[in-house]
Amino acid sequence: MKFQLPRTTRNWITLTGATIALISLFMIIFTFTVSLFGMKGHAYLGLVMYILLPAVMILGLLLIPIGMLIQMRREHKHGIADRPAWPRVDLGESRHRNAFFIFVIGTTFLLFISAVGSYEAFHFTESVTFCGTMCHSVMHPEHIAYQNSPHARVACVDCHVGPGADWYVRSKLSGLYQVYATARNIYPRPIPTPISNLRPAREVCEQCHWPQKFYAHKLRLESYYLPDEQNTQWDIALIMKIGAPKSAQGLEEGIHWHINPDVKIEYISADPTREELPWVRYSNMRTGEVVVYQDEEAPLDEDEIKNREIRVMDCVDCHTRPSHNYRAPNLFVNAAITAGEIPKELPEIKTVAMDICSNQFPTMDSALAYIDQEIRTYYEDNYPEILEEKPEMVEKAVKGLQEVFSKNIFPEMKVRWSAYPDHIGHLNYNGCFRCHNDRHVSEDGAHRISKDCNLCHYISAQGVPGSQEIAPLGQVLAFRHPGEDVEEEDWKEGLCTDCHEGLNP
Repeated sequence: MKFQLPRTTRNWITLTGATIALISLFMIIFTFTVSLFGMKGHAYLGLVMYILLPAVMILGLLLIPIGMLIQMRREHKHGIADRPAWPRVDLGESRHRNAFFIFVIGTTFLLFISAVGSYEAFHFTESVTFCGTMCHSVMHPEHIAYQNSPHARVACVDCHVGPGADWYVRSKLSGLYQVYATARNIYPRPIPTPISNLRPAREVCEQCHWPQKFYAHKLRLESYYLPDEQNTQWDIALIMKIGAPKSAQGLEEGIHWHINPDVKIEYISADPTREELPWVRYSNMRTGEVVVYQDEEAPLDEDEIKNREIRVMDCVDCHTRPSHNYRAPNLFVNAAITAGEIPKELPEIKTVAMDICSNQFPTMDSALAYIDQEIRTYYEDNYPEILEEKPEMVEKAVKGLQEVFSKNIFPEMKVRWSAYPDHIGHLNYNGCFRCHNDRHVSEDGAHRISKDCNLCHYISAQGVPGSQEIAPLGQVLAFRHPGEDVEEEDWKEGLCTDCHEGLNP
């Protein structure tokens, strides 16, 4: 018996749709096979296999009945066949029976591969590959910073979306405009941090960093290098008061006291970036004590307090850059020298590096070329004997600075340390000093939020290696500013950020 289909299938729209659907199906099978042999995880392969090709196949399948319907109505209109305006299914006719079985078998197969494809498409759009590399030029800075962060093994969606269908839907809806902005090249540079649209931090962070796990004091060792000929090393040992002196005491004191369940800290921000916090309220949930602090230099009146958002302090108010931290030059150059990536023995390399990083460049290529040219020219002009006798040292400095620069500054997207404040600490950004600045006073004047260094850490050692000042056990050293160009009263009266903006030692 000759295999036949209804006469209405004999039109170019239906044939075109069937051809498109079949080709797309074979392409899906082909790309899936390719992914099994070494290309799994490739961003564009996943996009084509799980999103683009299925969409094209569905389009082709839709064209089949559309073409049949158009053909049937055309025949009915011109009286070619005495048929009703709507399709008639008669399984007694071989043509209808063939079409029916093709439809049933095809639909079953399509539903199966659609279920598998939808599942894989969901996981693909949730992957780090999709988030970090699909929009390469846009997300490149975030992806690089993420890969060099403490959360490099945590998937993007675990923090940016978190559990639950509602936030998944929100993220996809907000992503529609981002796709549109990227396609039209109208996205902002740098991309602003969506502070007001982030999921509540404790819902996400506490999936791993559970508050019932308490941390005691922690020793932190840092090395700084002065901008002099010898790149003089200045070490400092800090005892960080993350929690109470003993972990058994929980959150009774220390930095993480701010998230003590018996304490609620609230604030009002004067700007959308939460850089200025003129109003702070402390509430003791056990005793009922409430103290309101206002910045005595910029207090808010009653109307301003009523009309502004009062936010409860959480993790990201301090941990503003947990995974996408663009470090300031004074930090990443110090770290590179300590790690040996930039040779400390090279005279004035700290000064040269800071001068280079103070410039702004149009592209990454121009920045890397400038680093190479500037370092070689400087030592050719000022230390020709080093360039002649130890050229490998200069070469190492060039490669080292290029490496750390390319991980923290991205000229095309205008991404640099000043665009994304990191409020852990108070050296280059106000951070702790947003509240702890000696200006926030209670309404009765009896309390003041202190900027005493020893509230959060104390110094156990400091100075040049070999001649360090070391505190006896249980005692604390007074901070001594490195270098001889800073008067004591200057740094004691002001804030670190009055001078340090990322380019100072």
